[in-house]
Amino acid sequence: MTDLEFMNRAEPLLLALEQGCDRINDETDCDLDSQRSGSMVTLTFANRSQIIVNLQKPLHEVWLAARSGGYHYRFDGQQWRDTKTGSEFFTDLSHAASQQAGQTLVFSG
Repeated sequence: MTDLEFMNRAEPLLLALEQGCDRINDETDCDLDSQRSGSMVTLTFANRSQIIVNLQKPLHEVWLAARSGGYHYRFDGQQWRDTKTGSEFFTDLSHAASQQAGQTLVFSG
């Protein structure tokens, strides 16, 4: 994968993440703040805990940092998959965000 191909795959992921935050705030009582700075999105929950998602262009990976740990994802041709477990990015994000929010939150691509 070239850097351009990576960015063409990764940017829509960040956009879906931001749109997911907007949808969650519209549909639930969760007070979820998302802030983007370049290729990094920070989610801040009412309890002040955070999840950080950022692009690692040189490695062609998307990194997710949450209370539950740090995760690295690579695009497998169809989805972003964790390099250790093979789990899908939005599934892991939904699980981590739900834990930190104290309520079920669902993100999707």
